[in-house]
Amino acid sequence: MRSKGLLHTDTEIVVPFFDVDSMHVVWHGHYVKYLEVARCALLDQIGHNYTAMNESGYAWPVIDLQLRYVRGAVFGQKLNVRANLVEWENRLKINYLISDLQTGERLTRAMTVQVAVDLASREMQLASPKVFTDAVERALP
Repeated sequence: MRSKGLLHTDTEIVVPFFDVDSMHVVWHGHYVKYLEVARCALLDQIGHNYTAMNESGYAWPVIDLQLRYVRGAVFGQKLNVRANLVEWENRLKINYLISDLQTGERLTRAMTVQVAVDLASREMQLASPKVFTDAVERALP
């Protein structure tokens, strides 16, 4: 069972026509975009979004991405994308659940890992920068 995390956010997405294939099913690559929308909402909730990360001197590239497709989303379907923050002290790990907004049926499960990279030296950091961990600590319930 995947960890639910200490912080989470829910984001609603309505599947647009331009995300589906000729069978009106979401093309698999678009799910990554849905994760990004939810991740940005979670980072906004923490108070340390990508703009703040950049201003603090760090980039946060995704170094690991896992997706498990259960059922394809379709054109016009309302989705809920839940992003759960599960790790932040040494890396940023987020678990996701994409489900049908109305029925709650699970459609996709995912996970991303990001690490801090110093923009000046381009060196990967072995621990998350204090400016980020402080922001997470302030956002915890």
